Amino acid sequence: MLYTPEHHELMASIRRFIAAEIDPFVDEWEANEIFPAHELFKKMGRLGFLGITKPEAYGGMGLDFSYALAAAEAIGHARAQGVGMGIGVQSNMATPALAAFGSDELKREFLAPAIAGDVVVSIGVSEQGAGSDVSSLKTRARRDGDDYVISGSKMWITNGTQADWICLLCNTSDGPVHKNKSLIVVPLKENGKRAKGVEVQKIKKFGMWSSDTAQIFFDEVRVPVRHRIGEEGMGFIYQMKQFQEERLDGAARRLASIDLINETADYLRQRIAFGRPLLDNQFIQYKLAELKTELEALRSLTYRATLAYVNGEDVIELASMAKLKAGRLGREIADWCMQFQGGMGYTWDNRVSRAYRDYRLGSIGGGADEVMMMVIARKMGLMDMGA
Repeated sequence: MLYTPEHHELMASIRRFIAAEIDPFVDEWEANEIFPAHELFKKMGRLGFLGITKPEAYGGMGLDFSYALAAAEAIGHARAQGVGMGIGVQSNMATPALAAFGSDELKREFLAPAIAGDVVVSIGVSEQGAGSDVSSLKTRARRDGDDYVISGSKMWITNGTQADWICLLCNTSDGPVHKNKSLIVVPLKENGKRAKGVEVQKIKKFGMWSSDTAQIFFDEVRVPVRHRIGEEGMGFIYQMKQFQEERLDGAARRLASIDLINETADYLRQRIAFGRPLLDNQFIQYKLAELKTELEALRSLTYRATLAYVNGEDVIELASMAKLKAGRLGREIADWCMQFQGGMGYTWDNRVSRAYRDYRLGSIGGGADEVMMMVIARKMGLMDMGA
């Protein structure tokens, strides 16, 4: 049993927040292709939702990761997954390395405002020619006295058009590709305006419409060396650790796809075809039962990985399995629920069609399915670690 009464209380609080502050506005945010992150995060910050695992010294709750997972699962119930993804970046993707390895000065300057919701943050790893292959990224930060001078670009940046700073993975030396990268906090705005040398271009996507996504260009952008998170050359290792929280966050949010199954069943009870409710069809009954069974299997895997992570164990294999399963299952659930709802499911504003678009990213972003299988195969000893 992963969740205690305290976990359930946190989840209930978040579900109430979603009902009051998110779901009534998601149709508007989807149409605008952006949600007001500064406004929403400020409200969440006041309630402590953005720093659940972060140190109390910087405004966090200081709880273990199981509470962050419970929060992510609750956030997954929002009626637009783009909002949940943006929240996940703020709380579990862009800030874990800063909280774990950043200096006290850096955490007070950048982590504390992110926890409070005073700023919007983003994570910069992927590039146009380096997505799942993180070791091949080209963005570079060269040392110039007490500064780094950054040139290059980052792709698929969630919260990108609104972000005040980005946790940037870039090359800081010419050494081996797994030892030449550092994580650097790079401000994207100065006095409310775009920082010098930074250009942001919004990307139009197939799904996750309520989440703004951007490509960000850096042209000789100068930041102090003190903005580096932890040791130089350790960025790849820090980011791999950060990825585990991201992957478990995404798997937890996908557990909320039980909503699609339940809403589809409710619809089919009312939909009469050939003189009886569609839900009386045994094939539909069995398929929905099968989907729920698979969802509970995902829950067990995700909770097992989380408990191991909280206990300090290596969860690369389990987190990769959960991420792989969540991406595929989310797509399957959305596809079957759309099929069973027929023409109504295919309409643009239907929750199922939105989930169909949103869930598709689950098998691409944060490590494609094929990369997850490669990681798992390596952990099984089936592949050469250098392959």
